[in-house]
Amino acid sequence: MSKIGVIGGSGLYGIKGLVLKSRKKINTPFGNPSEQYLMGEMENVDIIFLPRHGKHHNIPPHMINYRANIWGFKKLGVERILSVNAVGGIRKGLRPGDIVIMNQILDMTKNRKTTFYDGKEGVVHIDFTEPYCPELHQILLKAGKRVKVPVKNGGTYVAVEGPRLETASEIKSFAILGGDVVGMTGMPEASLSRELEICYSSICVVANYAAGISKNKLTVAEVMDTMQAATEKLKILLRETFTLIPEQRKCACKDALKEAKI
Repeated sequence: MSKIGVIGGSGLYGIKGLVLKSRKKINTPFGNPSEQYLMGEMENVDIIFLPRHGKHHNIPPHMINYRANIWGFKKLGVERILSVNAVGGIRKGLRPGDIVIMNQILDMTKNRKTTFYDGKEGVVHIDFTEPYCPELHQILLKAGKRVKVPVKNGGTYVAVEGPRLETASEIKSFAILGGDVVGMTGMPEASLSRELEICYSSICVVANYAAGISKNKLTVAEVMDTMQAATEKLKILLRETFTLIPEQRKCACKDALKEAKI
């Protein structure tokens, strides 16, 4: 039976047709994950949820134990992860409430544990040309069309350290570099998933205009309001995506460690 992981905030597990069965605490060599994993099932597909900030949203982006979170999914037998991220819109035309299926990353984080391989088991260099699973990307686009949830096809996620928001000059620089959205949680989730040969895709919700794009002051309340308004669309998109994901993987993610070790 296929197992699909979902990383996001609380509330997403309330999808029609999804039956929550249990909660599971996982111990990892890298410490504790953000929260217990919520185990559910829908149409013979095991769905495993994890709120990356904890159930009370008390873990800031720079303090999340990303390695433990991803390792826990692997231990539970998850082969694919769908990540839901709140982001600021940089690209012209992106508006609050828009949903973007990402295909590239610019990593600007500084102080995070970014690998499972520290040399004890050899040196590993994973191919990260395509940081997101291309198979999941196409499935998400197809799901959006089938349920009439508009999604933007592709974009570059700029991952920053946080927890502060960005300056207007930083956003201008990111735009010059090709950044489309900016967020604090996209990395190292994507690269850690690749190191464990887990397919990973990011569903980004534009929660606000990035600094300097709008004349209005950026507020946390604005972000939370936009995410809450987008929740129903996300549930519909995820539900359809679950039904479209095949049992067998055909992408290269499953062979990421092949010829990657020295």
